[in-house]
Amino acid sequence: MLSITSFVKLLKESFRDLLPIILVIMFFQLAIIQSVPENWLSTAIGLAVVGVGLAVFLLGLEVGIFPVGEGLASDFAKKGSLGWIILFAFMIGFGTTIAEPALVVIADKAAAISSGRIDANTLRLVVAFSVGFAIVLGVYRIIKGHPIHYYIISGYILVVTATAFAPKEIVGLAYDLGGVTTSTVTVPLVAALGIGLASTIKGRNPVLDGFGLIAFASLTPMIFVQFYGMFVYQFVEASEVLIPIVADPEAQAVMHMDISGILYGLLGVIKDVIPILGVILFFQYAVLKKPIQNLKEVIIGFVLVVIGLDAFIVGLEMGLFSVGETMAYELTQYDNNIIIYSFGFLIGFSTTMAEPSLTAIAKKAKEISDGKINDFILRLFVALGVAIGIALGAYRIVVGGEIVYYIMAGYMFVIVLTFIAPKYIIPIAYDSGGVTTSTVTVPLVAALGLGLATNIAGRDPLIDGFGLIAFASLFPMLTVMLYGVITEKMGIKGQHELEEIHMNELRHALKDADNMGLSTVNIHGTNKRHSYKMAFYAVHIIVPNTKKDEALLAAKEAGATGVTIMEAYGMGLDEMDNFYNRLENGSTDVNLMFIVPAKKVNDIIYSVMHKLDIVGEGAGISYSYPISHLKGLTLKSSDL
Repeated sequence: MLSITSFVKLLKESFRDLLPIILVIMFFQLAIIQSVPENWLSTAIGLAVVGVGLAVFLLGLEVGIFPVGEGLASDFAKKGSLGWIILFAFMIGFGTTIAEPALVVIADKAAAISSGRIDANTLRLVVAFSVGFAIVLGVYRIIKGHPIHYYIISGYILVVTATAFAPKEIVGLAYDLGGVTTSTVTVPLVAALGIGLASTIKGRNPVLDGFGLIAFASLTPMIFVQFYGMFVYQFVEASEVLIPIVADPEAQAVMHMDISGILYGLLGVIKDVIPILGVILFFQYAVLKKPIQNLKEVIIGFVLVVIGLDAFIVGLEMGLFSVGETMAYELTQYDNNIIIYSFGFLIGFSTTMAEPSLTAIAKKAKEISDGKINDFILRLFVALGVAIGIALGAYRIVVGGEIVYYIMAGYMFVIVLTFIAPKYIIPIAYDSGGVTTSTVTVPLVAALGLGLATNIAGRDPLIDGFGLIAFASLFPMLTVMLYGVITEKMGIKGQHELEEIHMNELRHALKDADNMGLSTVNIHGTNKRHSYKMAFYAVHIIVPNTKKDEALLAAKEAGATGVTIMEAYGMGLDEMDNFYNRLENGSTDVNLMFIVPAKKVNDIIYSVMHKLDIVGEGAGISYSYPISHLKGLTLKSSDL
């Protein structure tokens, strides 16, 4: 919903998520490198722009992209045309990937260090086609209702089989490209497509079936790119390297933050969003032939996505990229490898917590899981997985070793956990591997990997420099499935599950009203009653009639829900000698009786005792005693 309140809430969350990044950068900059960057002011401004941009971006997703994606998926499912659904799925996958900025960067790097064998444009086409194919495969799975782990495990087998035949120069690149294909804009739209289909098709569950498309989009590029690598390293001759890899970040170009640069960046973001918008408009008006509902809000949402994403990228350029590149170079100048691993762990954790795609997906997971999945805790587990993955990947580069052994071991753990973890968490875990490597993570992680491989003796940037993104994509699957195992062991339930349990208890209770061993209460506002085994107490408060209202308010504040008021005759010790005359004067006190569950007794007596100063200057008596065979008491359902 488009409102100032929702924007302010998102803004607070954005700056909360940026705090870990700021702390990590400040610690390593001041404590390890021991220098203050010359451009610290622009860094601070950049971080502020990142926070605002992230909030605007997320607001745009909620207003524009999610409703449109889910609406299209629902309409296609109702239309019942499998052909159009398949074509739409392919176009979304291909169109959003071919213009992905992170893919452009990685493809150019790969072309530069492969001695001309790899063509950047061809590589992008291969990856885009593989993602389109992946979305089609994922949509087909949702329509048929097949368990996702059959597809994923089969995909892992194909990845490992292709790795056995692929040249070692292409393996790390292929694994990395599985992570960079799921962009900040692609992820929410693809997720909305899957959830929308699963919500509309009879017999499908949004949690079990709706997630998983992103996992397919992360897996198929690894297979396709390895086959592409087999071809180019077999039939394409090497040539001179045209674009050298520069280790020293000071020698690299710096983006100028002037008006023309900002406008150029805005046009770039618009260019990335146009393929998505074109696909949506074509299928909405040319195929479905129906207008977009709430068109004004949808347009505003897309505009907010563009503005927010552009501000986010500009802020990153000003605030983090230059610092990150410099630190990646500086850390390789130290002999202490623990510093490198620590930086990899902490930067992986902090950048993932600030990842817009992950934030959007986590909120959606919480929504459709009925609150069983906590979005913030889910993000913590994903960030922990990325942190472990990047630290382990950095270790592999430093000490050497074939990446395939690490990845294969990780896949084995994923397969084992797939059969242990609860079913509802598995598709979300698979998707988590794709949403963690996007706008924030990819540039920093890629710079770290190539920087380490370039500056450590005996390492090859092409063979060893790539692969960190693959580690960052693999380990979140493990940690998220562990999160599911933990929540299952703790017995955490969704809201509807809790309500169903409560209703089952009520249904059973109706049969037990004649059981004298149970207390039976009427449910306020209904014709139902509830019998259960619970200790009830009668609490008596005897106070002067003038203090009646004050005593009632004190008891109500402490949880009393009903009262029986009786007349009382009270007299002090001095009046006992002439009690006959006292009785003739009539009632001067009241006896307030509250029947409450045992857990409320202390609070009620404590509240009345202090409010009326019964043990001080005030007058009155309070006491309680347990009761049994309770029948006929009326309580609100919330009190049960």
